[in-house]
Amino acid sequence: MAKQAAGHLIVECLVAQGVDMVFGVPGESYLGVLDGFHAYRDKIRFIINRQEGGAAYMAEAVGKMTGRPGVCFVTRGPGATNASIGLHTAFQDSTPMVLFIGDVASDMRDREAFQEVDFTAFFGPNTKGMAKRVERIDDPRRIPEYVARAFATAMNGRPGPVVLVLPEDMLVQEVDVAPMPKVEPAHLGFAPDALTRLQTMLQQAKRPLVIAGGSVWTQQAARDLQLFAQAWQLPVANAFRFQDTFDNFHPQYAGDVGIGLNPKLAQRVKDSDLILAVGPRLGEMTSSGYTLFESPRPRQKLIHIHASAEELNRVYQADLAVNSSMVAAAQALATLKPGTKVPWESWAHECHADYVANRIPQALPGDIDMPAIVASVQKHLPADALLTNGAGNFASWMHRFFQYHGLIKGHKTQLAPTSGAMGYGVPAGIGAALASGRTAFTIAGDGDFLMNGQELATAVQYGAKSIIVLLNNGAYGTIRMHQEREYPTRVSGSDLKNPNFAALANAYGYVGVRITRTAEFEPELVAALAREQGTLIEVMLDVDVITTRGTLTSIRDAALARQNKPT
Repeated sequence: MAKQAAGHLIVECLVAQGVDMVFGVPGESYLGVLDGFHAYRDKIRFIINRQEGGAAYMAEAVGKMTGRPGVCFVTRGPGATNASIGLHTAFQDSTPMVLFIGDVASDMRDREAFQEVDFTAFFGPNTKGMAKRVERIDDPRRIPEYVARAFATAMNGRPGPVVLVLPEDMLVQEVDVAPMPKVEPAHLGFAPDALTRLQTMLQQAKRPLVIAGGSVWTQQAARDLQLFAQAWQLPVANAFRFQDTFDNFHPQYAGDVGIGLNPKLAQRVKDSDLILAVGPRLGEMTSSGYTLFESPRPRQKLIHIHASAEELNRVYQADLAVNSSMVAAAQALATLKPGTKVPWESWAHECHADYVANRIPQALPGDIDMPAIVASVQKHLPADALLTNGAGNFASWMHRFFQYHGLIKGHKTQLAPTSGAMGYGVPAGIGAALASGRTAFTIAGDGDFLMNGQELATAVQYGAKSIIVLLNNGAYGTIRMHQEREYPTRVSGSDLKNPNFAALANAYGYVGVRITRTAEFEPELVAALAREQGTLIEVMLDVDVITTRGTLTSIRDAALARQNKPT
């Protein structure tokens, strides 16, 4: 075969892996790859971002949406460190992703050359939370091997991010090797005795509860889980920010186990005598700070099904630990039948009733009724719309009041960071819209938006459309809420002086509008859905409306009363 530059071979290997879009900020350290994108421009697109954090978030969102690695390219030190937030999010969210980093030339390594970083030390597995694997490609003939292994590593076991480092002198060498075939994930499954033990434990239970979540669910896996839950009349809750795993409209849905947890659901988890965790890690957010289930040995019996053997029995000692992909696990569960009438039907009905009651909003101050706004979003968004958010109290409105149809309808619809990373929603919505062509809806806070709002320029450049609802309360709301609880009336470091966000959106090429009353929202949303270009709807929200369960005033009064209580 004809020789080609190593930079071109990398792009050809990506095409062979089914990649048709990558995200990044250009750098002189990987000019050879950029030239490869030009050579293969009819097969793959390089999306130019405005900041590497936004690029990494877009790649992470595509990985989360598709179950195959999203791909990001950045340059050495500054670019790689900027992209690290997206890498950390992919790790905590168990999202398949590959980050390519252009590096200093081989003959300059280990001299603290311009922008040099030891990426193995910075991103490696020993950092406990940045990447599954970090490798440098020094020999261009091994590029196909490294790229295929990166994709396999990113998808298999617990999915996550992989880093490939590219010395710039390697990229211009010529080679005559071919790409490896497309890598598909392996699907570990139940051992027969494990399935029998699970069935026996279910038959012995009185108050079982399923918690479903984690990454890489398919439509068929979600359907199989629903068939299993229906056959056994099991209440099903979704893990933190995996609310689209099980259909929220289903009569056995019990709510989401995450931030702002319904107190009644929290009690149900504690009162359960059998937790069947299908997919989630049971991390800090899903376990409410490791309090819903005691570590290392929960009071409840625990069946934990997870794609990574290393994750099982790491935090919680399970009564039954099953190493399986969600595809194989759900398929096996769907074959189980109870045989007799289960004794917990009323328990399941009560779990669902608690969820329904929790969606009834309480009165809050100001001219903006956020539950009513979420109801308008629910009414008008198409069922396959992508909903994205970053981190902040603003996300709680969607978590509590929006109902996800679930993968049973055919598409993943929630893209949100379990890592609690700010600035995720805007680039995630844009990247997912570019990759899928589906309607992308983002809810953002004022502080959250300003971390990656520059990616509106990326959206306009490539014709991507997203609808952003920006809640402007002039504060870092989550921090303000914690301050008022711990240090009432002593506000410090959480007030924001903001730009006119609607005008800023207009300057980027979006349509920007500002509303101050609830009645103004629905017509603006309908108009945004109808127009071809993206829209930002700035919602002026009273800072006292700080949480879906109360106000700054009530939080402050409770804290002051607690402080003034006689000892």
